[in-house]
Amino acid sequence: MTLLASKAAPPVEQAAPARKTLARRLVPYGYLSPTIVLIVVLMVVPIVMVISYSFRDNVIVQENSVFAGFANYTKVLTDPDFLVAMKNTAIFITVSMVAHLVLGLAFAMMLNTQLLSGVTKAIFRIVYILPWLFTIAVIAVIWRLLLDPSGVINYVLHSLGLINQSVNWLGDPGMALWAVTFINIWSGYPFFMISLLAGLQGIPNDLYEAAAVDGTNWFQRFVHVTLPQLRPVIISMAVLDLIWTSQQFALIWMTTGGGPLNTTEMLSTYTYKQAFSEYEFSTASAAAVIVLLLTMVLAFFYVRQQRER
Repeated sequence: MTLLASKAAPPVEQAAPARKTLARRLVPYGYLSPTIVLIVVLMVVPIVMVISYSFRDNVIVQENSVFAGFANYTKVLTDPDFLVAMKNTAIFITVSMVAHLVLGLAFAMMLNTQLLSGVTKAIFRIVYILPWLFTIAVIAVIWRLLLDPSGVINYVLHSLGLINQSVNWLGDPGMALWAVTFINIWSGYPFFMISLLAGLQGIPNDLYEAAAVDGTNWFQRFVHVTLPQLRPVIISMAVLDLIWTSQQFALIWMTTGGGPLNTTEMLSTYTYKQAFSEYEFSTASAAAVIVLLLTMVLAFFYVRQQRER
């Protein structure tokens, strides 16, 4: 018996280090578990529920919903209002992204120039970054007052003789989309400016000095030195801006509500109206899934670009 006990002891001694190794490997997952639980509860579960709703009919409104297959997706994709929202969203995000890039780069280069003193640069930085400090609600209220037919914008233009009568910028079907796009550009360009300014300050001066020695002018240095060095930042910011702008809701809802005559209807406002105005939660879920897929395409290109960097 003693001999058998002595032979059985070593496996018990070997099991203890194995348990310690397993416990050591599980420690990182213990630290990550609160975040994982939050992601599952706040993201994964709602997304799965919305996807399931999109394949059923009369969800939430009625207790016994029935499986509808792709009927909700067919209804959404053939809805003229959805197609108008798709077109408006494409125009809105494309124009906003291009304008954000151009204005952000222009102001960033102005703040990075050696021709201005430090005090002047500090003043301009405060002025340029002001639009980014306001919340969307404040921005919407300010611009609704400014663009009102009796507002400051019409008064100034009328005083300069540029218009003969007041323009209802947010109520005119021909002007509303461009008005909200302008507001979005105004509120979003500081983020581009700050990011591009950081990129400009990270470009070595040796590159500019070498280009100057080769006899290049400022435009050639901008094309062959500045832009290539800023390319990773520009691509990352452009993709992120497309994702963020495509999900813009508060600004549109608080300025025009998608009107007039659906001229400012976006995918976000269309989905909201389907859910909380029409109470078509199945259709709203299908529209939300379509928006999710479009956003995932943009996110894929962003992640791929980051990996290449």
